[in-house]
Amino acid sequence: MPAHPPALPPVRLASEAELARDALATPLLGRAVRLARWAGPATRVGAGGELLDAQLPEAAEALGLPAGDEGEAQASEAWRVAVDTGLVTVEDPVENEGGEESPGTAEAGPELALFTGGSPQDVVGVWEAALETVLADAAVPDLEGLAEALEAGEEFDLDTLGWDREGEEDLLDEALTNLYILTLTAGAEAGTPVPLPALAATMVASDEPVGEPSDEVLEFVSDTMMRLDDYFRALEPIGLVEFWPVDEELMADAEEEPGAPGPEEDISRYGMVRLTPLGRHALRLRLSEAGYETPVVGELAGKGADALLDGICDYPPQAVRDELAAWLSGREAAPAARDLLAAARG
Repeated sequence: MPAHPPALPPVRLASEAELARDALATPLLGRAVRLARWAGPATRVGAGGELLDAQLPEAAEALGLPAGDEGEAQASEAWRVAVDTGLVTVEDPVENEGGEESPGTAEAGPELALFTGGSPQDVVGVWEAALETVLADAAVPDLEGLAEALEAGEEFDLDTLGWDREGEEDLLDEALTNLYILTLTAGAEAGTPVPLPALAATMVASDEPVGEPSDEVLEFVSDTMMRLDDYFRALEPIGLVEFWPVDEELMADAEEEPGAPGPEEDISRYGMVRLTPLGRHALRLRLSEAGYETPVVGELAGKGADALLDGICDYPPQAVRDELAAWLSGREAAPAARDLLAAARG
């Protein structure tokens, strides 16, 4: 991120109560809460707090997930969120007198009570903690091939994955920052999804003159689209985004990634993403912590006309209209108009 981050366009935020309702409705947090209620004396965990493999089918069944690897993977992810957010507390395995290790145990944690007796802010706080877990996992590559190789006794060099954790995290941060900006400047806040090619194009670092993009730029956009597809598939279950994945037919040839769409193609086939109200809330917090100015629509309503005009001078048109409407609300029309005219004249 830049050394002196710029001011961003203002964002319209949902109320805490609305955010809490949305958080409760997210598939991943909902599963984590249900697993916290399911945990009991018979629950057994490993050294990292993970459910033992033998218990994953039972956990998946408790969540109403399909039997098999996919359901168990979703149950495992929900369990990790439950542990990381304090919805579940675990006791580590212990070694008994015979040198054998007894599995650890788990039970409902203190945060679970917030879902029956806490405030909306409490619920949103647990959701924010769950999001941090998901964001950390989103930049991690699929290690299924590594696991299979190790189980088969093969040697496997992690470097062959070509994975740069810091680079992936930076790419994800940049993608989310640019999505936030596009949402507030390109009409996406009103509900229009952002096409993945458009988002990927904002991440091109090129000194080439404006015109037909080079093969190198097109290759970068294509590769970035596929990485964004992976990221947003991982982030949708926690409710950060609504996501329409890249059309499977475009990825049918495993040896060839889809290029940028032609002028006559249906852009939606290349993936679309939209920030949810929870997503706007969460990204505003993250960007504010990173040093960006992150104004909120309506925060100038209590200020004078001079401050209003100064504040909205760089806002996009819709934000200007929203801020003016908020400022005028509750004021008498004639005095408000006089104040605005006086401020405009300096």
